[in-house]
Amino acid sequence: MTNELSLSKHHALGNDFLVVFDPDVVDLPALARRLCDRHRGIGADGLLVGETGPGRTARMVLFNADGSRAEMSGNGIRCFAQALAARRGNFEPQLILTDAGERQVTLLPTADPLRIEAAVDMGEVTEIDEPPGWARIGTDPMRPVHHLSLGNPHAVVGVEDVAVVDLVSIGAIVPQVNVEIIAPGPELNAVTMRVHERGAGVTEACGTGACASAWAAASWGLVPASSLEIVVHMDGGDAKVRLHQPSLGRVTLIGPAEHIANITVPLPDESSDATS
Repeated sequence: MTNELSLSKHHALGNDFLVVFDPDVVDLPALARRLCDRHRGIGADGLLVGETGPGRTARMVLFNADGSRAEMSGNGIRCFAQALAARRGNFEPQLILTDAGERQVTLLPTADPLRIEAAVDMGEVTEIDEPPGWARIGTDPMRPVHHLSLGNPHAVVGVEDVAVVDLVSIGAIVPQVNVEIIAPGPELNAVTMRVHERGAGVTEACGTGACASAWAAASWGLVPASSLEIVVHMDGGDAKVRLHQPSLGRVTLIGPAEHIANITVPLPDESSDATS
């Protein structure tokens, strides 16, 4: 016996997610692994599970493609907000509860009905301890490194050329953190970034990583001290990070989300799913 599961697929700068509301599924990590598989499933970097709740617009829970649970995704929350706006039938501001706390999202429709722009109050950037195993990477001591949190952990490394770094090997050494490598420019108020994401591997973009990278770039002087908005160039496109009171580290992430498709998939019963 099978039921059907209705979900939608979105991407934010090539970082793609499946969104489902109130699924009648117990083993959500297994569901994420099955649906996000790019060869045997639909394919995505993560599964976003939504539920409504009192006192806020909705709650968002994120499962990476490998089934692990993550606290927050800056790109994912924009995709989630687009799906939620379609579900609600309006573009009013959203207060979304995540495992990293509440996030306020402001949405703006565009001329393309499949695309929105969204600004997300991402909270405070805070410094954290060096992750276990980091010394094994052997980073050049002359290269700046910041270990930061936006609710989820990041290691940001400054380099001269992001194209020549073996992110897959680095990610294998410290799989428990998101690793960003950044270089200044090419514009004055910009950085270029590549990322290896915890639980997903090398992705085309990372929203929390863009925020961590912009904060690190400002702290290292890679952008002018007067910069209040930094463009972060990623493989999948550009996001903007607005710095609020840099001494406190609060940031806002601004970027697009695009609806790809609405999808209905057969859902095996829980006993069958648990053994798949």
